[in-house]
Amino acid sequence: MPGKSISDESTQKRPQARALRRVEAEVETALKTPIDRRGFLKRLGAAGATATAAVATGGCTTSWDTFFQKHYKEMTDEDKERVFARIEKEAEKRFGRRVTVSDPGPLDGVSFAFCISLSLCNGNRKCVHACVEENNQSRNPAIQYIKVVELDRGTLNLEKGTAYYEGDSVPAADKVYLPMQCNQCDNPPCVKACPVEATWKEKDGIVVIDYDWCIGCRYCMAACPYEARRFNYREPQVPRADINPNQGYLSNRVRPKGVVEKCHFCLHRTRNGH
Repeated sequence: MPGKSISDESTQKRPQARALRRVEAEVETALKTPIDRRGFLKRLGAAGATATAAVATGGCTTSWDTFFQKHYKEMTDEDKERVFARIEKEAEKRFGRRVTVSDPGPLDGVSFAFCISLSLCNGNRKCVHACVEENNQSRNPAIQYIKVVELDRGTLNLEKGTAYYEGDSVPAADKVYLPMQCNQCDNPPCVKACPVEATWKEKDGIVVIDYDWCIGCRYCMAACPYEARRFNYREPQVPRADINPNQGYLSNRVRPKGVVEKCHFCLHRTRNGH
């Protein structure tokens, strides 16, 4: 009888290998975190209680479901339906708003790009505010994908620029403004730095993050030459009235504490032609 081909075996082993790397990275991060004996025993007890409760009840807690969730690339349509329903339920419970989580895929034969006219940008930051509202970014602490840098006219020396300029009006005299965000690099160093493959480049050019797979190590942030990634040190705060209910799994759904996020090219809109 013919045996399985090497390629078949590699395909079958890939999900297990990816999951193993995630666990190894989690352990490595935990080992680097200073902790005393009391703290260690407290964490150990909490982990044991969670596992015991899950086995005893025959069910799983939300965090348990999230941790053992498949990588996005390995989820079936049924898996996605279940995960999206969980996220929608959690959002309604937390914010009192019904949301819809979609998953528009990359378009065949399409490679997205954007252009910014520096001669027209006057530093009013309206693009920043629009991005925050569209993408459910935290208001406190403030998370903003776009950073506008004020520079002296005639120079692009970022070390002498500032993103914290103030004033009654813009543009200021003898100043120019440079909006900066994720450049969706052709060969993104952030993707190479991630130890668990939580971020990757899609075929239409958009670099995405699976927030449920991110372990918060921030290696990708260190690798990004544009400082385009943001980390949620605290639980993101978005007013109920400001929640955008039209959300994408890989884009503007409200992110949890402890994960990295960035510009995703509003893929929940762009991939639908909006």
